[in-house]
Amino acid sequence: MALATRTDRRPSMTRTLWDSSLGKKTVMAVSGLIMLLYLVVHMIGNLKIFFGSGEFNHYAHWLRTMGEPFLHYEWALWIVRVVLVAAVVLHAVSAYQLSRRDIRARPAKYVHRKPRASYATRTMRWGGIILGLFIVWHILDLTTGTVHPGGFQSGHPYQNVIDTFSTWYGNTIYIVAMLALGLHVQHGFWSAAQTLGAGSATRDRVLKTIANALAAVLTLGFICVPVAVMTGVVS
Repeated sequence: MALATRTDRRPSMTRTLWDSSLGKKTVMAVSGLIMLLYLVVHMIGNLKIFFGSGEFNHYAHWLRTMGEPFLHYEWALWIVRVVLVAAVVLHAVSAYQLSRRDIRARPAKYVHRKPRASYATRTMRWGGIILGLFIVWHILDLTTGTVHPGGFQSGHPYQNVIDTFSTWYGNTIYIVAMLALGLHVQHGFWSAAQTLGAGSATRDRVLKTIANALAAVLTLGFICVPVAVMTGVVS
């Protein structure tokens, strides 16, 4: 007679890490830093619009040819896109699951008021939703041209940017999203540093200063483009 055996399978280290709150916070921190690096590079690239259509269009073309001849046309760009999509999805899912876990852990309202948090902290969730919606609109506007005003011109990114920021709603959507981005970066960078163990009592002020500086530079760097179009500096 065969004896029944029972095998207890231990969850993998990856699954164990993902199921823990610390693991989700680590995923949020790493994915957030990946997106932050992209934002810095993207902002610098956007500022090329101040050097004229030729410079800006050449930069946009280079994005599709970078890595050649080792990589085929647009392969490097697609690798960047895949990494960014993965970072955005992991960041959003981790944030949502941590939020639900926090709500389940505190089903009843506090008897005493909690200490007042910073404006950036209190708007992290709404800021994330705003940025998620903005990413969808931004892709449909300047990548696929689906919602682009004035007729999307493939291969002419300079003119497409001018078209978008020549409309009141294009400017409004972009500026509101960039203000939300600034608040998100301000709190997110400092939080990521704490999660990854870079924070300490002596480094806390330095990290907060860096977070404030990054938020200000990114916000102003992105917003100056629609402002330049609105004021006729770029046309």
